[in-house]
Amino acid sequence: MRDEVADEQLMELYRDGDAGAFDVLYHRHKGGLFRYLYRLAKHKGVAEELFQDVWSNVIRSRERYQPSAKFTTFLYQIAHNRLIDHVRLRPELALSLDAEDEDADSLAQTLPAAAGDQPEVLLERKRLLENLVEQIDALPALQREAFLLREEAGLSLEEIALATGVTPETAKSRLRYAVAKLRDGLRGLR
Repeated sequence: MRDEVADEQLMELYRDGDAGAFDVLYHRHKGGLFRYLYRLAKHKGVAEELFQDVWSNVIRSRERYQPSAKFTTFLYQIAHNRLIDHVRLRPELALSLDAEDEDADSLAQTLPAAAGDQPEVLLERKRLLENLVEQIDALPALQREAFLLREEAGLSLEEIALATGVTPETAKSRLRYAVAKLRDGLRGLR
């Protein structure tokens, strides 16, 4: 029954003392939030640390939570701020473009396989996925963040702007440039 309750209502229930509501929120958003942090931090250990910090901040801020925006906007605004704090406090672990990335084999395993896939189809899918990961990683950090907030978190342009503290036009511009660069990079594979 709680699976049908909106995130904002769940957060209000949690604010009012219903710990089970938090569990539902956590399970709904843990995957997307971790992928967002990992794709930006590019270090699994750093992403795990930031992930824990974000959820700890959600717990600490529950008393003053007011649903003025979607819960995901609230969550990813905390994540964005935590990423900024991380870069300021630990520049040696800054969001780099040359850090080791997730193995494409493990990413390919997350794609649903169609029955009877031939090896050459699987190999092509893996190649395309590897290229997409490289293209996303090559995006400038601010464009990559806007793209991931849209794709991983499903945030609208207005929500991306709120989460990152920029105007909607800036968020739109970053997303537009990211998509154009990805499209151009993937076009070369055909």
